[in-house]
Amino acid sequence: MKDPVTPKAMRCAIYTRKSTENGLEQEYNSLDHQRDICVRHIEARAYEGWQVIPTLYDDGGVSGATMERPGLKALMADIRAGLVDVVITYRIDRLSRSVLDFRQLIAFFERHGVTFVSITEDFNTTTAMGRFALGIIMGFAELEREMASERVRSKIASAKRKGRWTGGVPPFGYRASDGRLIIVEEEAQIVRMIFSRFITMGSGTLLARALESEGVINRQGRAFDKGAITKMLASRVYIGEVGHKGEWFKGLHTPIIDTATWQKKEAIIARAPRERGAATRAQTPALLKGIIYGPTGRAMSPTFSKGRHGQLYRYYVDASLLKGARRVHASARVPAGAVEEAVIDRLRTIIAQPETIMETTRALKREGHDVPEAEVGEQLRTFDGVWTRLFPREQARIARLLIERVDVSDEGLAIAVRTDGFAHLALELGVSQRTAPQSDQAGAL
Repeated sequence: MKDPVTPKAMRCAIYTRKSTENGLEQEYNSLDHQRDICVRHIEARAYEGWQVIPTLYDDGGVSGATMERPGLKALMADIRAGLVDVVITYRIDRLSRSVLDFRQLIAFFERHGVTFVSITEDFNTTTAMGRFALGIIMGFAELEREMASERVRSKIASAKRKGRWTGGVPPFGYRASDGRLIIVEEEAQIVRMIFSRFITMGSGTLLARALESEGVINRQGRAFDKGAITKMLASRVYIGEVGHKGEWFKGLHTPIIDTATWQKKEAIIARAPRERGAATRAQTPALLKGIIYGPTGRAMSPTFSKGRHGQLYRYYVDASLLKGARRVHASARVPAGAVEEAVIDRLRTIIAQPETIMETTRALKREGHDVPEAEVGEQLRTFDGVWTRLFPREQARIARLLIERVDVSDEGLAIAVRTDGFAHLALELGVSQRTAPQSDQAGAL
């Protein structure tokens, strides 16, 4: 009598997957259920040498349309290491919902001598018919997934056409509630301000700089850069519409921006950016006009020239050159932007000096304002932030208030300031105007 032949051990790896995380927190969840069915299937074939590999190859909350799954990667690593003979799943689509990915996995299994078994469909890849049937089943599974995606996209498009908000991060100025956008008034005020100031300034770059200096931030706590401003200005959501694939429909939400404001903004944007920039610079009053003098001691006049592509270049030119004199000094014609920036930088330094704060305090007292020196210094130090928010005409007025004259020479710049001007600036910046005691006023006089 022959001894019974011991079957070859077949090491069986069980792979389980669930697309969503719903229910995974339960003590007995879908992954446990899939595994139990597979274990019973393996135990029923113990006589063929089938053995359960204790390692768990689970992917909870992961779509079958991707190969980037931790459990699947661990399974493939063990197959490469020669630790698996059979891969078992509860259903075919637990392994993959993509026909292409499924075929690649089957080819991978075959290269490593691994059999694939799906319990529900009762298929395995040991026969040509099994492989053919699996391909058909996977084709239907992928078709079902694509049709489900089409249904979702169609539903979203239909909701958009009805003016509903279908998800995503609501635009700044709104919050989402039950398929509608609701105005957040605190943010909406900033949106209206941005539209209004863009219409006035005509430049997203300048507006971004001004907003950053003023500390205006978005809901993430960051400054509005040029890109964010451009995106905001282009969004028709702010005039009560919702978009879908390039089309816009009347929304159910309340507009933040009225039609007249939107049309003014559109008219400005319609102009070429280079043209807008040139126009802005051309309308900007020369900051130092009337207070800047050249190397000959004569006043310098603001002038400009245009480049080949319409760029505007501003200069300050010594009066002698304008009358046809030969240019002797290199500084007789200087770039306006560079000189103005140098003068303002010098002003910032002068304003922050203790001597300036002390002299300004004395000047205020002479004018009848008893203001502590510390308060004067605090207000003067706000000059830098205030300056960047001013329109060009107002900047020119402040420059004349603080500067008596600017002398340009080949050696550099010399600036003479007005002490009383700093006192007037401190008052404009907001120092409290307390009347000085009578005895102090008499002493000052």
